Amino acid sequence: MAASLPARTQELRTPDYQLDIAALDLELSPRHKLRTVAYNGQVPGPLLRFKEGKPVTIEVTNHTDHPEVVHWHGLFLPPSVDGATEEGTPAIAPKAFARYTFTPRPSGFRWYHTHTMAMDDLTRAQYSGQHGFLMVEPRDDPARYDQEFFLALHDWSGYLLANEDGAMNPSYAVATINGKAMGFGEPLRVKMGQRILLHVLNSSPTEVHWIALAGHAFRVVALDGNPVPTPRTIPMLRLAPAERVSAIVEMDNPGVWVLGEVRKHVQALGMAVAVEYEERRGPARWEQPSDLIWSYEQFAAAQPANASPAPPILVPLVFESRFRGHGAMEAWTINGESYPNAKVAPLIRGRRYRLQLINKSMDDHPLHLHRHSFELRTLGAPLTAARGAAPSEIGGILKDVLLLDAQTRAEVEFTADNPGASLFHCHQQNHMDRGFMMLFEYA
Repeated sequence: MAASLPARTQELRTPDYQLDIAALDLELSPRHKLRTVAYNGQVPGPLLRFKEGKPVTIEVTNHTDHPEVVHWHGLFLPPSVDGATEEGTPAIAPKAFARYTFTPRPSGFRWYHTHTMAMDDLTRAQYSGQHGFLMVEPRDDPARYDQEFFLALHDWSGYLLANEDGAMNPSYAVATINGKAMGFGEPLRVKMGQRILLHVLNSSPTEVHWIALAGHAFRVVALDGNPVPTPRTIPMLRLAPAERVSAIVEMDNPGVWVLGEVRKHVQALGMAVAVEYEERRGPARWEQPSDLIWSYEQFAAAQPANASPAPPILVPLVFESRFRGHGAMEAWTINGESYPNAKVAPLIRGRRYRLQLINKSMDDHPLHLHRHSFELRTLGAPLTAARGAAPSEIGGILKDVLLLDAQTRAEVEFTADNPGASLFHCHQQNHMDRGFMMLFEYA
């Protein structure tokens, strides 16, 4: 439901939450101040906590001069409220408001963000401060931790930088955690012996990030809000744009430590925060990891799940770029067509589908499917692999974003159990802006 601001009526009940989209002067550090757009005058926006299965109403007011829409990323919602105009969610006109009423599911760490186009303006859409945490509490939460922290990784002050072939890609002057560069935000305060639960979101418009906590390790328990079949203790996390990782950290090494980007040049842009034990002071200490280590497969089930009675319907999706000239960002295609012309056969409700994701480009892509979760089945097979060589099957890892490496292929499966238009796209803002989207329609 959308209306102009003067049209509010008394019969509308008080919403459970209110979000105001408005301009904000944001201080990332004393040397980096910028004007952006944010929710409720803060970056990240307020943490929204829902109860799984309990209906919720959120009123969103757009105080800007541009149409806006809020996407509830990771939830199984009808297209009318999912928050993508391509699916049919109405845009919120300037100086107007909308009400979203839905029943949140599934439980877990989700997020909300704008779902608009930026094109050549690297201050709008996901380049802005319009992102916030969303937690759907399970009906029965054992809460086996002492503290939880929500952390958003973000890149700011974008500018275009040329690749070797002359095509342009965004680069950034500042990188933050929760809207502050290292040394200018509050530390995470902990106590010896605590188990803390970190919920980490990469809200960057385009950048993959690697995160480590000096002197400690992460026990990963969920990816994109979904519990993993095999929790693992690992030295660092990798998150593509829109991915989330939930991890337990045992606080057993007193001191003041740096939690931040592993790559030195990115940490130097500000992407770090201090973790401070009780009664410990002084400069935060960093220990540089030797290698970048990450794989989805390590969290998979010990044995792949048995095949369903009916084999899944195969849907090949080939991703390629189109050079648009020196000084321009590339265009993108799925099966040779850009949005809105990229199409596949309508989905049949209740059927299982296997998306064959074939990346012929030289870029990595964080691929996102709206309104569904998918199961990872095969990963990272190079396109140059010998003909007939079958990649190993995995199972049990449910996600809504998958980072597909350049010149590789992967396969994911999902069940078509949420009828309506469902957007599939690269979550890298400049790729989405330049055609890397398509709609799955139900028959």
